[in-house]
Amino acid sequence: MAYTQVFDLNGGHLLGYLGDLNLHGAMVIGEKAIVENTELTLAIELPELPNVKMQRITIPVRVAWCQQDISPEYFNVGFEFKEVTPKQKPVIEEIMEKYEFRRDLPSYLTKPVPGK
Repeated sequence: MAYTQVFDLNGGHLLGYLGDLNLHGAMVIGEKAIVENTELTLAIELPELPNVKMQRITIPVRVAWCQQDISPEYFNVGFEFKEVTPKQKPVIEEIMEKYEFRRDLPSYLTKPVPGK
């Protein structure tokens, strides 16, 4: 997934590479910071998937956050999807499944219970 390119559809330039994905948004790792609350339309180039014929998803987003990566020459940018269409939802779910973006909650308690 590190090579899945993400573009600003209207500006036409590469924003970076997909770092994380769910049905609510995406994290992109790129070389430039983006101001929070900026609205864009992302074009996510899709990897080859057995059940998917689409080559790209275009989706309107809002920049929810932006922070410097652990490698100081990069930035992690959190995009909130403004609208996921019924056609896009199964494609995003297929990507999440194939590239293990889906996270299961641990089966153990994350905080100690007082008195136990």
